[in-house]
Amino acid sequence: QPPKKDAKSSAKQPQKTQKKKEGSGGGKAKKKKWSKGKVRDKLNNQVLFDKATYEKLYKEVPAYKLITPSVVSERLKIRGSLAKRALIELREKGTLFCTDITCNTFLMPFPIPGLIKQVVQHHSQVIYTRATKGDEA
Repeated sequence: QPPKKDAKSSAKQPQKTQKKKEGSGGGKAKKKKWSKGKVRDKLNNQVLFDKATYEKLYKEVPAYKLITPSVVSERLKIRGSLAKRALIELREKGTLFCTDITCNTFLMPFPIPGLIKQVVQHHSQVIYTRATKGDEA
């Protein structure tokens, strides 16, 4: 005689088929979506100096230990090209020759120490530092 079928064994059958359905989707996995990437905030830096920024340039920048166009651009919120020109101006303030401390009499000319001192000149980046009293150009 063939073995009798249990009601229990027939109840187990649907559970097995359900498990198979869940695991059978191996080849049909969802494709990974590409991330949009990080979005940077657009910098709204000034193209020209206003009076307040120009005063800030002469007041604060000569006190910085490391002075580069990128540092000045970031702190004063000005364009990099404007920062480069501003640093050239600060450096050249000290290359003027004066005849006397008061510039009245014609004595032996001597350079007035600049507001900043150039440390390194590279074709893409110039590094300056603050001018100290012991520096002579």
